Amino acid sequence: MRIVAGSAKGRVLAAPKSDDVIRPTADRVRETLFNVLGQRCDGLTVLDLFAGTGALGLEAVSRGAIKAVLVDRDKEALELCRQNATALKFTDRVEIVPASAIAAIAMLGKKGRVFELVFSDPPYALTAGVSVLEALGQAKVVSEGGVVVIEHGREEPLPQRVGDFTQIDERDFGTAVVTLFRHSPSDQKALTAPDA
Repeated sequence: MRIVAGSAKGRVLAAPKSDDVIRPTADRVRETLFNVLGQRCDGLTVLDLFAGTGALGLEAVSRGAIKAVLVDRDKEALELCRQNATALKFTDRVEIVPASAIAAIAMLGKKGRVFELVFSDPPYALTAGVSVLEALGQAKVVSEGGVVVIEHGREEPLPQRVGDFTQIDERDFGTAVVTLFRHSPSDQKALTAPDA
């Protein structure tokens, strides 16, 4: 498992002993995902939920993100995030939060933190797509126009719209599906505004 592009291109990431609990996003999935998002992440603030090895957040930093917050509650995952951020010399741009995704979202919201790009890659057994989007909306931690990327199993299809989040793309990788949502509260207001 390697960083695909950017300042740390080709650098190898420490991986879990097994993929029973931590299932890193494959290099080819990350490469395709960033092709869809745009190759560069210059100036973005990124939230990586269920971070695992931190590969998605660290890839974004390699491509120019100014800050990545990596969230996980698994001890091995947190250690892998620390190891990988240190090895890539990204510790000044990476914050590691030991918490569940939903608790971390609420805490970040209370602190007024806002992100332009959010990754959510939970274990496939955990159908968390809609609940994560709802929590992000409630905590107001995604900027208007910000993008939320949810990797999920094929047995968990996601709706076209959840609150202020509208589905803008979906890619099927066989074992995984990646769905992108844009935070577009102004669209929702337009839909619900009374006729003049």
